[in-house]
Formats: sequence, structure tokens, C-alpha cells
Amino acid sequence: MFRVPALTGSWGLCAAGLAHPHTRQLRPIVFDPALAAGRDDVVLAHLNHRLVQMCLRLLRAEVWALSGRRAIHRVSAQLLPAGTPWQNPLVLAHGRIVVLGGDNHRLHEEVIMAGGEIRAGRFARFETLGEMRQAYAAATPQPAPEGVRQRLAALWPQLSEPLLRALEARMRERTRNLETTLAARADQEVARFQAVLQELQKAIEQELKTDVSPQMSLWSDEEQAQRERDVQGLRRRLAEIPGEMQQETEHLRARFRAPSPRLFPIAVTYLVPPAALRG
Repeated sequence: MFRVPALTGSWGLCAAGLAHPHTRQLRPIVFDPALAAGRDDVVLAHLNHRLVQMCLRLLRAEVWALSGRRAIHRVSAQLLPAGTPWQNPLVLAHGRIVVLGGDNHRLHEEVIMAGGEIRAGRFARFETLGEMRQAYAAATPQPAPEGVRQRLAALWPQLSEPLLRALEARMRERTRNLETTLAARADQEVARFQAVLQELQKAIEQELKTDVSPQMSLWSDEEQAQRERDVQGLRRRLAEIPGEMQQETEHLRARFRAPSPRLFPIAVTYLVPPAALRG
């Protein structure tokens, strides 16, 4: 859980809804739906939450900002607590991936992470995602000493390329893992579209089966001609539905076929265990 600090300006609107409706006490936020299930003492910060949306806009702006105009530091060095299993500094890279479909439609977007251990000035990638997540979760908010930060900065030329390759490998791995999810989404969108057209098809067929009103003989010639034009239009529309259904189904399938990822590196985080402070 996270406590939202006092925010000013346009960010102040992000606090809307945090107050408990009865006690009026400000509630903490969580990002995991499982932590908010059945509870009213926390607020779920989902993707459409105002705070998350403003953070995402700021993140995207920083990704595209020109050098020298960025308002956010994109490199940090934090200490790991005593008792961690690592003896050497760790380095993590964060990147935003956008997965595009066959028609360049955005299918998925998320922030990924890759990293490893710095051994004798060389990068050694984490063997498992669990190890990387464990290291990131263990980080404290305390910054590393200035001398350590300078030593880590001096190693960047040796670390940048292998770290970027690790991030790209994580991007490809994540995209492969998404294939099943995207295939299921394709099935859902096709089924939803076909259901709409099938409902339209039934409505038109029902309308065409409706008996002509006995009063139609009292209609003017213009009204009868308009009725005939309407019937012909419904028949044409009915005849178009099978082809439209097939064409749009193929288009939706093609959209989700062969997803193509794009990577935008965002930030680098160094994690320094106590043992590395003595180095």
C-alpha cells in the first residue's frame, strides 16, 4: 500500500476519491486488484485512475523529451538492506514496450524490466525473473553514497550495450508470452463483431417478414414508392452482411497476427548491497 502525499496544482485532483465516504480519512492506494477485493479501506489505482493516467502522461513526455529538457532523473542508485544475498552491485533497466498489430494498431503496452549483477566491472544477467523482482522489491529509498555513484557511472560504457541487449531479450520474451492472450482477444473481438452483425441480420429478416399493412392501399403513390425503396435497401443490406462479416473477421485476425514490439528505454536503477560499499 502507498500513501499519497499532499499534491498541488493539477495533481491535486488525483486525491479525489481517496477519502473514505464515512470516516473522511484519506485511504492508501494499491495497484493489485487482489489487494483491494472486498475492502473499503484502500483505493485501487487502476489504469484509468487519474493518478495513474497523469503519471503515464508524464512518463511518455519524458521518454520523448529532448536531452537537457527532461524534468525527471532517469538514473538512480539505491541501497539494498543488510542480509540480501548479493555481494556485488546490481543494475536494472526499465523500458516501455508497445506491441503493434498487423495494421499498426496498438495491441498492448507495458513497462518491462531487465538486469543483472555487476561482477568485476562486467554485466551478468539475472538467471530468473524471480531473482530480478526480488532484488527490485528489496531496494530501500536510501540513495547510495556519492563515491559509489561515481564508480558506477564510470562503468556505464561497459554496461550499456549488454544491459540494452538484456532489455531487448526481455521484450521479445514478453511478446512471445502475450501471443496466447492476444489470440484470445482476437477471438473475443471477432465473436463480439459477429454477434452485432447477426443481431442486425435477424432484425432485418424479421422486418422483411412483417406483413404489409392493410392500410397501405390508402397510402399515396409517393409513400408506397418510399416503402418499396426501404424494402429494397433492407434486402441489399441483408445481402451485404455475409461478405462484410467475412471481410471484417479477416481484418481482425490479421490485426492480432504476428505482433510486432517496439522498445523505448526509460531509466536505469543501480542497487548497491552493503558488501559493495566496502569495495
